Amino acid sequence: MINAYNKLLLQNKAWAAEKIEEDPEYFSRLTHLQEPEFLWIGCSDSRVPANEITGTNPGEIFVHRNIANMVVHTDLNMLSVLEYSVNVLKVKHVIVCGHYGCGGVKAAMTRHSVGIINKWLRNIKDVHRFHREEIDSIADEELKTNRLVELNVQEQVMNLAKTSIVQKAWKEDHRPHLHGWVYSLQDGIIKRVIEMEPGTALDPLYEFDNL
Repeated sequence: MINAYNKLLLQNKAWAAEKIEEDPEYFSRLTHLQEPEFLWIGCSDSRVPANEITGTNPGEIFVHRNIANMVVHTDLNMLSVLEYSVNVLKVKHVIVCGHYGCGGVKAAMTRHSVGIINKWLRNIKDVHRFHREEIDSIADEELKTNRLVELNVQEQVMNLAKTSIVQKAWKEDHRPHLHGWVYSLQDGIIKRVIEMEPGTALDPLYEFDNL
């Protein structure tokens, strides 16, 4: 009997064999080439795989995922990915992609303690606080959650723009474009929530003048 773990390994072998049969040079090209145009900052949710929902191949999107697709200014993991993708890979676009029905957003809307993750979810609670009047005016709980999903994506794109990494690239190379998207689990369609072109003006409090 094949357990779920071993099934993954067998499926990997079948996938690799299929790729080689279709294109004998497939893995050779991947080994020597990584020139993605996109950085994807998405949710860790297993139902939202970047490559599959965008119809792209390995090597086309550089991916970072965390709970509720957050851009936190103290997260060295995310900042390292951002700096590498912007300064080394020279990506042209950075996408923050959330999804409707996000469990992290739902948890942040409650007062229930969920352990260490409380510290992470507090960032989403801050988004709720910023937009409390709008969110609390929505009676339907599903619609309320989904609106906070959209506002959270919007806020995370703004957080990207506040980084010296992005502002320096905007100033020196007029890239990357920043995009905020939300994916629907119900129909597989992506909704555009916010777009920020290179050089978009920010509140002067967040703009660096010595880059």
